[in-house]
Amino acid sequence: MCGNIDDITVVSFNDPVIALEHFTDNKDNYALVISDLRMPNLNGLELLKKVKKLNPTVRTILLSTYEVDNDVVFQKYMKEDIIDSFMEKPVTISDLCQRVRDEFQVYQLASYVT
Repeated sequence: MCGNIDDITVVSFNDPVIALEHFTDNKDNYALVISDLRMPNLNGLELLKKVKKLNPTVRTILLSTYEVDNDVVFQKYMKEDIIDSFMEKPVTISDLCQRVRDEFQVYQLASYVT
């Protein structure tokens, strides 16, 4: 599914493996990737790790209903900036759109510096 938020094209996937394939083929066209923590075949932590390896400048948001405060991998990825932002579900559309705007602004500011 494609949509548009503030002139940002949105592409969504139900399968993280297909999402990663699309990202791999289009990695220079992405500013932000949003992922859920728990997904079949490829969890959100590993998806975002692969995404950042392919394009370190892309911003990432991880969503989850699960407790992550004591998750060692989650904490490591937050410190290493593999996960740029975390949102606990349920998330309102309004809050998600604002976080997307915030992360996109950080992305734009970083691209002016480089």
